Amino acid sequence: MPAAERAFEPIGINPAVDPHTGLVNLSVFNGAQQPFPQGAKILVTVRDGAQHQLFRDFVDGPNVTLELPFHNSFADNYSIVAFADGCEQAGFQPVRIGPGVKTQLDLMLLPKNGSLHFAGARWPDIQAKRPLVAQIFAASTAGAPDGAWSEMLETKPEHLACLLNLTTAMQQISLPRGTPLDYFKTFDLPKLAPDRIFGYADAKLVDQVRLAAAHGEFDTEPAIDLGLHGDATSSFKQIQFGEANVQLTFHEKNRRTIDGVDCVYVEPDIDYFKEPGAHLLLEVIPNGLTGNVSSPRVVYVLRWIAGRHAGVPEFDPLYTIE
Repeated sequence: MPAAERAFEPIGINPAVDPHTGLVNLSVFNGAQQPFPQGAKILVTVRDGAQHQLFRDFVDGPNVTLELPFHNSFADNYSIVAFADGCEQAGFQPVRIGPGVKTQLDLMLLPKNGSLHFAGARWPDIQAKRPLVAQIFAASTAGAPDGAWSEMLETKPEHLACLLNLTTAMQQISLPRGTPLDYFKTFDLPKLAPDRIFGYADAKLVDQVRLAAAHGEFDTEPAIDLGLHGDATSSFKQIQFGEANVQLTFHEKNRRTIDGVDCVYVEPDIDYFKEPGAHLLLEVIPNGLTGNVSSPRVVYVLRWIAGRHAGVPEFDPLYTIE
């Protein structure tokens, strides 16, 4: 095989350092956040920043090290996609490399037609592992919260997955004081959807998010996006990750007092894409034409991959997809 091609082959775990190459350690996980079986055949495709395909072949999973050329240019922003038989493909871009540097990339491959599993997200689990979520949910129900939770689990699993995605993600966002979820008083359970949730939160949350935006942790959403949220007065999107960032949309004309606290109506959701143009063209418009909404399953994968790449605490919404 010519030397130019050998550079793109999977290599051993301790290759010789080459100042003209960078290393990517690729690990593949399933929808239960567990590594693929040893020796599983994974189809890996690698393209550089100029969209030249450098490698496409089956490798033995779940771990493989790729040696890639370092150009010291935009071409070093690689895209890496993995696929296995019976699974949905997944990838990440940009995977940035440097000379002699090992970059870790973890990808999750969901089984095609995989089911949502809530064995770790029953009401006692929520009370023990997500006490704040349990507290807010209980304040949102007229009857017994355990019965309402079980009914949602049985009849609206996609809605419950969305609720778990968003509450988990919001608890991982650091505002100047607390996290966004700390300000929530109730969820609007009848309005929960597979792609977003609604609820009332202390009006101080608006100022906290504005302050975080001033510090460069959120982007203020443009008017064209704000118009997609009815009577919304302001909207801010987290910019920590390349994909699956939380967006907090405020409907400040809709207010009520809860336990003596002035509260505003809040609409959290998670967009697939960070850039407004990609969000509009690849998510909003297709959903509008098909009548579909963003899938909590896709959010689950994107947020998990983005978090692993960023080195933040594990995204664990307590359910799995198997």
